Amino acid sequence: MRIAVIGAGSWGTTLANLLAEKGFRIDLWVREEEVLKQIKEERENKVFLPEIKLSERINPVSSFEEALYRKDLLVIAVPSHVLRDVLLKLKPYLSEGIPLVFATKGIENKTLMLSSQIMEDVLELDPKKYFACIAGPSFAKEVARRCPTAVTVACNDVSLGKELQKIFYTEYFRVYLIKDIIGAQLGGALKNVIAIAAGVSDGLEFGSNARAALITRGLAEIIRLGEAMGADPRTFSGLAGVGDLVLTCTGDLSRNRTVGLKIGKGMRLEQIVKGMKMVAEGIRTTRSAYELSKRMNVEMPITEQVYRILYEGKDPKEAVRELMTRRLKMEIE
Repeated sequence: MRIAVIGAGSWGTTLANLLAEKGFRIDLWVREEEVLKQIKEERENKVFLPEIKLSERINPVSSFEEALYRKDLLVIAVPSHVLRDVLLKLKPYLSEGIPLVFATKGIENKTLMLSSQIMEDVLELDPKKYFACIAGPSFAKEVARRCPTAVTVACNDVSLGKELQKIFYTEYFRVYLIKDIIGAQLGGALKNVIAIAAGVSDGLEFGSNARAALITRGLAEIIRLGEAMGADPRTFSGLAGVGDLVLTCTGDLSRNRTVGLKIGKGMRLEQIVKGMKMVAEGIRTTRSAYELSKRMNVEMPITEQVYRILYEGKDPKEAVRELMTRRLKMEIE
């Protein structure tokens, strides 16, 4: 099988290397000339995945034409805010009938579309036939170091999903199959928003009780929005839901939690973003999630407060006070 991976960030490079080590020949589309040169000459991506030796079966390329030539499978691993532009540029070189596996986690700001919806809009392909996504608790650096990891592949086409399981499975990378592509995408995107909230709480030194409350009530928000959008609520009790949420809210490698930590310690968002090499998807996703909650008429108080902290300059302590003192509903947990 001939595979192309689009995007040489930490996750794209990791997936490319995983597949290459299984024996597949991988064309990896790289945007940055510096990274292209490093992979080609030193077999290392020092910018996004330092200290990991990359397989000789990875062929870094800079053109979509070369990347997509006679391919059987396409893996998309670019940040969500550039996804539409990337799909538009690669569209002329896309082979008919090729399945696309998305490792992109986010919700487009302007349209509030998920990756599957953007694919359908731009490429005019039916997500039920050609779309799959990888979700679940999986820090790129740990996967690259072959640490035991379990993820979900979400795909409507069961036969395609089973084939993808075989393609990505290794002795350290276990792959489960679900059919709920909406739930998997929402879980992968929204957990980043809650992770920022958890980071803010930790930065303010509010303790483990507060973080646990944010994780569990954050999960409740994700489930509410997921159900409103047609997702299976059971998805959020699995790897693509609570699994990814717990990891991103507690792990030291979480970029989104790190953003929250720095905000909690008094740094401004502009300063934080300026000092980051890699994208923290939760920053943009917070805006999308907030607007999506209003469109769908779904109550998401944690998401709303994160939005107000990031985009309206609200004091984090005041945001927490409002969360704790908002009108109590006599609901069963």
